[in-house]
Amino acid sequence: VTPIQYVENKIIVNKASAPITPKIKKNSSSHFIFPFNLDQNFVHSYSKIPAPFGFDGLGEIVFRRTYSRLKPNGFNEAWFETVARVINGCYSMQQRWIEQQGLGWNEAKAQKSAQKMYHKIFNFKFLPPGRGLWAMGSAITEERKMFAALNNCAFVSTEDMWSKREGKTPSKPFSFLMDASMLGVGVGFDTKGSIVVSESDTSYSSIVQFPNPKLTALKYVIPDTREGWVEATRLIVDSYLIPNRPHVILNYDLVRPAGEPIRGFGGVASGPEPLQDLHEAIRKVLNKNAGKLLSVTSIVDIFNLIGKCVIAGNVRRTAEIAFGNPEDKEYIDLKNYEVNPERMDHGWTSNNSVLSHLGMDYTETCERIKMNGEPGFFWLENAQRFGRMADPPNDKDHRAKGGNPCLEQTLESYELCCLVETFPNKHETLAEYIETLDFAYLYAKTVTLGNTHWPETNRVMQRNRRIGCSMSGIAQFISERPPGKGLNDLKIWADEGYKCIQKSDEKLSDWLGIPKSVKTTSIKPSGTVSLLAGATPGMHYPESRFCIRRIRISKRSELLELLKNAKFNVEEAIGSKDSMVVEFPLDFGPGLRSLDQISIWEQLSLAALLQKYWADNQVSCTITFDPETESRMLVNALEYFQYQLK
Repeated sequence: VTPIQYVENKIIVNKASAPITPKIKKNSSSHFIFPFNLDQNFVHSYSKIPAPFGFDGLGEIVFRRTYSRLKPNGFNEAWFETVARVINGCYSMQQRWIEQQGLGWNEAKAQKSAQKMYHKIFNFKFLPPGRGLWAMGSAITEERKMFAALNNCAFVSTEDMWSKREGKTPSKPFSFLMDASMLGVGVGFDTKGSIVVSESDTSYSSIVQFPNPKLTALKYVIPDTREGWVEATRLIVDSYLIPNRPHVILNYDLVRPAGEPIRGFGGVASGPEPLQDLHEAIRKVLNKNAGKLLSVTSIVDIFNLIGKCVIAGNVRRTAEIAFGNPEDKEYIDLKNYEVNPERMDHGWTSNNSVLSHLGMDYTETCERIKMNGEPGFFWLENAQRFGRMADPPNDKDHRAKGGNPCLEQTLESYELCCLVETFPNKHETLAEYIETLDFAYLYAKTVTLGNTHWPETNRVMQRNRRIGCSMSGIAQFISERPPGKGLNDLKIWADEGYKCIQKSDEKLSDWLGIPKSVKTTSIKPSGTVSLLAGATPGMHYPESRFCIRRIRISKRSELLELLKNAKFNVEEAIGSKDSMVVEFPLDFGPGLRSLDQISIWEQLSLAALLQKYWADNQVSCTITFDPETESRMLVNALEYFQYQLK
């Protein structure tokens, strides 16, 4: 593993390497004033402290690629500056809320609290979600008030997509997913809209129809905005799903060329080509489906194609999950590319899972899993009835319909939620970890104060205030302890930590004058955030002590040339014309078992332990198995653990 140093806009590989300085682009974004500001002397004191990024510098490369924003002076933020922006944004949200509600803001107390939170984040005791690191305290929230961008994930059901109630049109779920995805929010969806519905005063017909060629075509010049992209896509979808609609002609002239800066959200534009490709592909899907019931395949295709478009520029990062009927062979074969070869180009954009029911026959789905690892399983009944599985049923989530793309959060339709990630392996004592949980939960609860631009989402979120306070580095936590102590300590820390969070929720809800959160904890699989901290993701063990981690980087990123010159292996990214893939060698360290040493039974048992003592939402877990020796056990394992997991 080659140690990497990243000094202000320079990569240094070993001390002998000459630094390389990229071009600097000036930032034209306007300044804004935070209601709350950390003491500048306090922040400056951290400017000389090396940030403890993980994995021999990979953590810092990921930070520079993904979360470091451009400053007005043309340089990107250093870690100590990103943390300050996030803290100022977080406590400014609190201050605005407290003052608007007339609850009495205590500046001295807030400054003391904010400095403690700063120290925790700087040293990777906990981290806000990636969306928070990028958006909190930026123009996205401070100027545009797009607080939806602070949330990790959402879910939308297609179950009532044919309803005319409140002026809805059939494109609503697709528009919502695209809008949320362009804000960096991962979105789950279901396929329940593939049902027979007849035209009436209250509903549209679920039969796909060609646009009416006898009507004057609808011409739309697409504004160079997120809203414009969503509206153009909505017009195309509705032209096929609402009877007697005209053909839509779109003009892309106002969409800025590839490579130009995106003000507000940040990053650079992908140009109009991904949007043009999306619209052409949607027309192809719906033309093929015309005259018939909107199919499960068409629903998933449209959602997947939207996801592919959104991430094409490698600026916005999002994710999708599809939920379908386990008895529907059309659905469970969607990722069988021998059956559906045309889906290989876009089917990768979603995880596909089934809405499992207790006592079902798992044989058919397990046969698909042996082929490509999918579908996954979600026991919605357990999620609706239970918090932690150690506690009695409470039916708090009886309105839940699905979950987020990694399935650690139970969600209602149009609901968003905020995650926050803690690292118990970076704490010496339980008392220290409990203090961290207080601050991690404070960050997440603060995010629930921000409204979105979707009324249906605000109604759900203001009622539920759902949070997912998570753990990562669990494998390291277990492995670093003496034999026999790891799992026992994890059980104690999880149980005591959960109790602490319930007290924090009660205290913060009372202080802010808002409802307590319907659920509070989960185990997320983590994405790039755990790389910053050098932690194993969620509950997962590594494939091997030594491995190669591949990350996508935009072809327009100035990091790319630096990494090439530093002799990292760089390849074209499959499925994305605008991205390259860079390989980084990793060493997880001695004493940590790899997945080939851990059976499916041990992995499922660890998930069940965390679902019992920690997560009142879900434990997201990807179970790795040996296809030669363990595939025959899949059905039996699911039959046992369906009563312990969600």
